[in-house]
Amino acid sequence: MAYLCFPKLLTCQKSTCTASSIPLPLGMPKSHSPNFGALSFNTSTLRSSVSCCVGWDPEGILGPPSGGHIARREFQKRFKEDDEQRDALQHQLRQERDRRRAAREARVVPDTAADLVEYFLETEAPEIEYEIARCRPRLNQDFLEYLQAEMATLRFALSRTKEMDDRLVELEALHKVLTEGIEAYDRMAVDIIGAKDRLAKILASKDKKATLLEMVERNELDRSLLALLDENIVAAQAASQEQAVLFMEKIRAAILKYLTI
Repeated sequence: MAYLCFPKLLTCQKSTCTASSIPLPLGMPKSHSPNFGALSFNTSTLRSSVSCCVGWDPEGILGPPSGGHIARREFQKRFKEDDEQRDALQHQLRQERDRRRAAREARVVPDTAADLVEYFLETEAPEIEYEIARCRPRLNQDFLEYLQAEMATLRFALSRTKEMDDRLVELEALHKVLTEGIEAYDRMAVDIIGAKDRLAKILASKDKKATLLEMVERNELDRSLLALLDENIVAAQAASQEQAVLFMEKIRAAILKYLTI
């Protein structure tokens, strides 16, 4: 809205003056004359300077005044702060992944069964699944029998100390974790063999949405397929293949949508 300001010097002999004594600007029709109402002026001085402002937009070109400017600025500020926080969080996650990757690569799998037991006892809980997959060829029947024999030695010892009891508790917990982890890994390994074929089918399909719908009907979309796709995304990220990462992330989002239905 445009505003026109025009001063008028009034010379009044009366105690009050009205807006009718103020002439209109040149070119302003009487139909658009502003309604100032009654204006009262102190006539202690005979000449008073009056400034009047009116909204002058008779054609409505500028439109009505719009508010919410402060709210928009506050929203933009919060949005920028959210972006900065999200970037900081992603940076921390990348650093944590790099730290864990470096820690994994620094560890060397021992050769003997006794050292392998200590190796798993020193492994952090979030890394157990990874180490089971990494050491699966070593986690054979001979190793499990060795672990059971060591537990039996402690369990049936004639003179048991507190250290021996604590060691027995640790070995029993390790045996349980390894047994369950090996079974879960073997099941997933079988599923991954089929997941590779299904993932290749999705990637090679020209109509991926139709292919996904067909696989939903045959119940072929599962967590194994999602895990295999995640491995491929991580490998593509490590190789800086940004286009491949974006492509597979879109497929992952579609699979996840159908899995959560």
